[in-house]
Amino acid sequence: MFQKRRISIALALALPLSILSVTASAQAPAPAGYPADYAKVVEAAKKEGKVVVYSTTDSKAAEALIRDFSTLYPAVKVEYNDMNSTEVYNRFISEAAAGGATADVMWSSSMDLQMKLASEGYGLAYKSPEAAAVPAWANWKDTAYGTTFEPTAIVYNKRLVPEAEVPATHADFTKLLTTRLDKYKNKVTTYDIEKSGVGFSLITHDLKLNPQFWEFAKALGGVAVRVQSSTGTMLERISSGENLIGYNILGPYALTRAKKDPSIGIAFTKDYNLVLSRVIFINKSAKNINAGKLWLDYILSKRGQTIIANDAQLFAIRGDVTGATTSAELTKQLGAALKPMPVNTDLLEYLDQTKRLAFLKQWKDAAGKK
Repeated sequence: MFQKRRISIALALALPLSILSVTASAQAPAPAGYPADYAKVVEAAKKEGKVVVYSTTDSKAAEALIRDFSTLYPAVKVEYNDMNSTEVYNRFISEAAAGGATADVMWSSSMDLQMKLASEGYGLAYKSPEAAAVPAWANWKDTAYGTTFEPTAIVYNKRLVPEAEVPATHADFTKLLTTRLDKYKNKVTTYDIEKSGVGFSLITHDLKLNPQFWEFAKALGGVAVRVQSSTGTMLERISSGENLIGYNILGPYALTRAKKDPSIGIAFTKDYNLVLSRVIFINKSAKNINAGKLWLDYILSKRGQTIIANDAQLFAIRGDVTGATTSAELTKQLGAALKPMPVNTDLLEYLDQTKRLAFLKQWKDAAGKK
């Protein structure tokens, strides 16, 4: 569903209406409130001439960001490479090892793999002028920053699943699967955690937060849960009725689909609801290091975050951005139930091969995925 491709935009294009109201002062070479010497970063970036971004955010969602960045810095071409999370990691590692050209900026939804790279010394320690606006849990040593506030969701077919059956908590979900086996057998879907880095990271965080996690896993096994590596595939199958309900699906993609698909229903869990944040860092050995700083600062800025919320529909992480797809609005709805996954080295726990394999074995035994 989400095609991965590379796009390059060098010149300013027509802006979407949602950003036309941004004040002209934001287009100054050094944004208001930035250090006086930031103009030197801008000038150096102009000389570099481009910024190379490796990202899991699909190109369609990123286009408004790239257009707007190009109006601010028309001399800096954005070379945007859109891949899945495993490809982003593997391509960067192999290119860095070979000493060849690679990304200036890494921006990925695979939080654990991003933290692995940053903690292994690939990330540049850089205190962004926007750092104070980022929650403390989303800033690791001024090197890796969270950029979005994306809730996971239960997605269901509104035609076939009545409102009364939609789980409000994880315990409700377990009860539904064990008491309505006749209806939900072969009709539940979630990520294939062996193929989806995001899916694996989410499910291991569930393990930490759900005291009855293994009961839930067994309930999934009891209905012969169907697993997919693609969010798009899961949404398609829920929409068609081939599956009735999906677990841990990325909320922004589901909400975007629901706007044009009346079959798609979305619910958040009230006991706890995981929140993922796409992690960004600058390659310490970047060829275009100043252009990388411009891109990172822009993504974290109120201007960039407004586009992340209103155009990319990825939920802004900054508390001062308003709108339906923002951390502020989501917090109004769910409050303390929201459980953001912190940008820190705790994310690396299940990347340890021994621990990963042990968890996968236990998961397969419980969920029936041999």
